[in-house]
Amino acid sequence: MSFGQGGPQWGSQGGGPGGPGGPGWNAGGSTPTPDWAELADEAERRRTRRRRWLLAGGGALATAAVAGIVAVAVVNEGGSQGASDKPSDSLPPSSSIPSDDKEPEPTFKNEPPPPPPPKDFISDAKRDKAPLSADTLYPNKKVTVNGHPYELAKTSTSENCADAAHSGLGPVLTRNKCDTLYRATYTHDGLAVTVGIAVFADTKTAAQVKKDYQPNLVALPGGGVPDFCRTVTCRTTANSLGRYAYFTIAGRTNGKASGAGDKEAQQAALDGSNYAYARILERGRSQSSDAAQAPEPD
Repeated sequence: MSFGQGGPQWGSQGGGPGGPGGPGWNAGGSTPTPDWAELADEAERRRTRRRRWLLAGGGALATAAVAGIVAVAVVNEGGSQGASDKPSDSLPPSSSIPSDDKEPEPTFKNEPPPPPPPKDFISDAKRDKAPLSADTLYPNKKVTVNGHPYELAKTSTSENCADAAHSGLGPVLTRNKCDTLYRATYTHDGLAVTVGIAVFADTKTAAQVKKDYQPNLVALPGGGVPDFCRTVTCRTTANSLGRYAYFTIAGRTNGKASGAGDKEAQQAALDGSNYAYARILERGRSQSSDAAQAPEPD
């Protein structure tokens, strides 16, 4: 039995408010009589507490609602003027949004590799496969070297290299297994210079021939050039490039000696050496260019 909402529940024992001796009972008499005034006061006190709880709960709900409104306002202020309340499924998928930390993919140009060095071709017989003859080594009828014009008089090819060399140079060529010796004679203002290009297996052998050089290359007459440098002193050079050793001998076409003081004969010998170097190097460049333009194998 209770009075009012939330009134006291009657219990059978204990010393609490609902038990004997509590505020709901008078102390004396064998038949206890409820204290109606006290019960009414207790009921009023409970209603008062209930109203307080309701007011407190309503205030909390109101506070939460206001906070939600403020939060929405803050979000809208931070967005664009066109912010809306569209559902999330109407937004673009996250996979279509670019990531800021994605690094750009590298790009590569389809450029051909650089051509091989020309010396790679003139350094080894296994790679030096271009046609080789006096015509390919001495193709020009007229050449200018260091400002000096020369005309081609005669060419010659000696498969036995010693046949085109004197007794000092011949054994050196033979010992190092010279393959072929190509000669050409050029003339300029009463001077003649014979250029000789000897072919070997590799760079090491050609360099050894240069180191062991002994005079002389045999001067090549012909094409209007008489015998020269046969029995008189002439100017000479010796050098090597790749698997080729090259020599020159230069002197006067009138048969006079060209000693150390003959600067013009010495210059003709140097010009012939420079020309031989240029022709051998051009051979390497030509093969290098052809290799760079050749189609790649499937």
